[in-house]
Amino acid sequence: MGKFRAIAVIYGSDSSEWEVACRSGEFVASRLDSAEYDVYQIFARFGVWELVAYRKRNSMRVTFPEGARPQIDKSDFSVSVLGEKVKFDFAYIVQHGAPGENGLLQGYLQMLDVPFSSCDSYASTIAFDKYACKAYLRSSEQVSFAPDALIRRGQDVDAFCAKVNASLKYPVFVKPTQGGSSFGVTMVKNPEELKPAIEFGFTECASVMVEQGVTGRELTCAAYFDGKDIKALPLIEIVTHNEYFDYDAKYNGNSDEICPAPVSEEQRELVQGTTCQLYADLGCKGVVRMDYILAEDGLYFLEVNTIPGMTSASLVPKMVRTAGIDITDFLTMIIESN
Repeated sequence: MGKFRAIAVIYGSDSSEWEVACRSGEFVASRLDSAEYDVYQIFARFGVWELVAYRKRNSMRVTFPEGARPQIDKSDFSVSVLGEKVKFDFAYIVQHGAPGENGLLQGYLQMLDVPFSSCDSYASTIAFDKYACKAYLRSSEQVSFAPDALIRRGQDVDAFCAKVNASLKYPVFVKPTQGGSSFGVTMVKNPEELKPAIEFGFTECASVMVEQGVTGRELTCAAYFDGKDIKALPLIEIVTHNEYFDYDAKYNGNSDEICPAPVSEEQRELVQGTTCQLYADLGCKGVVRMDYILAEDGLYFLEVNTIPGMTSASLVPKMVRTAGIDITDFLTMIIESN
């Protein structure tokens, strides 16, 4: 018997990524050990937390139609189902974007002393903001960071564009500092495109980072804690059919995701070792994916994903399969290593 019984899988989110998060959450819930856990699927969006379905150990899954879903009691993180009050004793967070990836949901669970699958609120908050995360990790000697600049909504965009033109080389990538799935991201090749790209970035977030492009191979690697040690999964090389790894390339099949990545042993050790070190430096927990560009002059850090995609086609499940680990066993390890 494991340490936990009633597992709440929380998905959806308040961000543009909420539909992707639903697919991830449904996948995780379907792969949790049906002989070990009672699994409760919670759809959470804009403050409304509803029980979509549940499956008790060795039993059939029960679903609730929209409009008749039991509401989660947030005062103690419980739900009443058919006259029975269930208090969840573990939360598996699969929310891409706020509030499940930026530390807010983690803070709530920490106050209630409910264990959960992801990084704590402090690490989640730092990792979720691309600019803050780079600043936090910039002292690392194992990895390089592309030059960048930050602007917040309300500041002088024209003056900022002039600063970028004087200090960075094109092409540049304009990114909302918070969010994922490439929402609000633009590849900018000339100064005339910069201001509209910044305004587009502001539709996703109140702060926008402009980052100088780096030419090289795009690699991603995930690390996790198995209860004793931090370990890395096999690398994936992403070869996009588009100009860069945008939403279309990620979700509409316009990229090749090669696992294991065809790199040298030295390059593999560099990326896996760097991923484990950055995992430790940030104080991560659960499974965390990190993205890089391997350029001629070294390895460049792009970003951290503390709640990586978890559909059958997502990168981390591909890494797990390549490592020869059963996905159900992997999820059990993430839960029980708390």
